[in-house]
Amino acid sequence: MNLKQLYYFKMLAKTEHMTQAAEQLSITQPSLSHSMTELEKELGTFLFEKNGRNIRLTKYGHFFLSYVERSLNELEHGEKALKELVSPDRGHIDLAFIYTLGPYFAPLLLKEFQIIDAHQNISFSFYQGNTKNIIKSLKAEQSDIAICSMITPDDQLHFEPIAEEEIVLIVPLDHPLAYFDEIDLKNTAGYPFISFNKKSGIRPMIDAMLAEVNVVPSIVCEVEEDHTMAGFVAFGHGIGIVPRIAALDYYKVKILHITNPTYQRTIYATTLKNHYLSPATRLFRDFIVDYGQQHFLASGKKI
Repeated sequence: MNLKQLYYFKMLAKTEHMTQAAEQLSITQPSLSHSMTELEKELGTFLFEKNGRNIRLTKYGHFFLSYVERSLNELEHGEKALKELVSPDRGHIDLAFIYTLGPYFAPLLLKEFQIIDAHQNISFSFYQGNTKNIIKSLKAEQSDIAICSMITPDDQLHFEPIAEEEIVLIVPLDHPLAYFDEIDLKNTAGYPFISFNKKSGIRPMIDAMLAEVNVVPSIVCEVEEDHTMAGFVAFGHGIGIVPRIAALDYYKVKILHITNPTYQRTIYATTLKNHYLSPATRLFRDFIVDYGQQHFLASGKKI
């Protein structure tokens, strides 16, 4: 049994006339007759019987027709949905990005992309998490594009740099360090720290920064994302090293520029290597790479 036989069967059931069905299918009558005979042999029953000069469905033909129509309808719906999904102007993109990009950078990229009339019918689904979880979702093909940092080079992934984040120290407003606008991290020794947990993509960078100035932090608690970090710092539970995100301005924390050591986190548009990308996904990937490199990397602007 094949798909062509099912279409032939449906048409013949509709016309109940071998010649008319063959004409509408643009095949010869003997080819149609042979195809239906083979189908009946495979099913082990007669689907049609003679009715004067015409034919009609048997009881079993009627039974089988209901399944054929539902199956072909589903296939046609699937074909239509798939064509829309991979259409360059009506496609759908599963986009993943790290927590820090949610308040500003990711919405900015989408706004700039959808300003273009040809992009307005492309739809998106979003997933947020830390870099490790986002990379995991990308490799599982749950996401098409990931906007994240790079923990380690990965032969399965293609990373395109699109922006950089400044790494800063935040302290409570009434903290002794709040009197300063910048700081050498060696001067944080002895103060309790709020830290990102070890699943976080930025944790290795922060550990390296502190190790470079021989500071062993006294970690009082670990968190997963930046807003929780800012909240705990604002309530005086400790100090923290975080990316300089716009949302920090809304928390009761003092932001200190780090003069030593100075680190920045690079943000990448990440996709799977040697993997098919739909036209809409390729279009969006190319756009955010060009936009990020032009408006952020080339200008030195931080997100």
